Amino acid sequence: MKTTLPPGCAYRRDRLWLEEVPLEEIVRDAGTPLYIYSRARILENYQRYDEGFAGLAHQVLYAVKANSNAALIALLARAGAGADIVSAGELHRARRAGVPAQKIVFSGVGKRPDEIRAALEAGILMFNVESIEELQAIDRAAAALHKAAPVAIRVNPDVDAMTHDHITTGKKENKFGIPISKALPVFHLAARLPRINLLGAHVHIGSQIMTTRPYVETLNRILKLADTLEDQGVTLRYLDLGGGLGVRYKNEEPATPKQLAKDIAKALRNRNITLLLEPGRYLVADAGLLATRVLYRKDVGSKHFIVVDAAMNDLARPALYDAYHAVFPLHAGKGKRITADIVGPVCESGDYLARQRVLPLPEQGDGLVVATAGAYGFVMGSQYNSRPRPAEVLVHGNRWTVIRDRETLDDLVRGEHIPSDW
Repeated sequence: MKTTLPPGCAYRRDRLWLEEVPLEEIVRDAGTPLYIYSRARILENYQRYDEGFAGLAHQVLYAVKANSNAALIALLARAGAGADIVSAGELHRARRAGVPAQKIVFSGVGKRPDEIRAALEAGILMFNVESIEELQAIDRAAAALHKAAPVAIRVNPDVDAMTHDHITTGKKENKFGIPISKALPVFHLAARLPRINLLGAHVHIGSQIMTTRPYVETLNRILKLADTLEDQGVTLRYLDLGGGLGVRYKNEEPATPKQLAKDIAKALRNRNITLLLEPGRYLVADAGLLATRVLYRKDVGSKHFIVVDAAMNDLARPALYDAYHAVFPLHAGKGKRITADIVGPVCESGDYLARQRVLPLPEQGDGLVVATAGAYGFVMGSQYNSRPRPAEVLVHGNRWTVIRDRETLDDLVRGEHIPSDW
């Protein structure tokens, strides 16, 4: 089966282009490993999501954890997106990139006291609260600052999103949220606490979800809870439905935002409630490529290895999840085709980018690109094996801009100190 080229990419005279730029030009000037993003594709993905929910009161909040580069956050903010954050660092990034505080929601199970204070001082839209103790901590922090803390209660609906175990978040065995069977008293506690302004409910059931069914099931459960609360005098203004809508890595056919909106619209009819939506992967995954160059070829008899200069510290998803990413040559090859593992230099057997891929036998120095690497790529990277992290580039039309400098060897040891009084 032929793998489809990444969005915005095409071979022209046997050279791979992204938008109106030959990728070899970028790689030649910026080096490898290198993350490359398409501005046009990110905006297209955002518009598809926002317009898909046009018939419902909603706000799209970009899940910053998917890719936290300031240029991408700023691009989405200018298009109208808010931000879903999970740390004070992401709050800092979002505010620095121009996201209005009133469009920021703070999620996550383990918010520190200093992070709670920073968010309160910034004036964010609300906290998604994961436990009674967190709710009480926010109440205390708000009292110390003489502020009211806007919150939603995160409910765990015990719905199977039918995705990888490591990215499932809405089942009862997961660490996230308050079990729906125990949620009512927590909402009532929030309504009573003096410094808490209870605004809504939050659910998030996982990532890389391919159908709308888990969302519909989740929504029905949370709306039943909302109706019970309404009968008991507690009105919710917001319903944060989370993110998690899947993208195509290989040959998947994920549901679209428009399909999702259509399938949940009936349940929301005649309800005075605003949906908050937290896409991350959907907005940036297929807009990103990881470029790398071939260092060596190895034929060990039983198999072929293509050793490249990108590694698991640059793109961890294959090692973490055995995730599939399509791989394409920068120059369309017409020679001998081989089946090979594409591996990196890191001293781990788990250091691979692709396994058992059929591709034209590349020469040393040839360039390859790993597709659908815009989400959970650079942000999950590390300096393991003391490897500086890659540069990042944004392509816009026939131009490209470095949006993060490549780390240097000095960056590896910045902040380290050898004691002088041994």
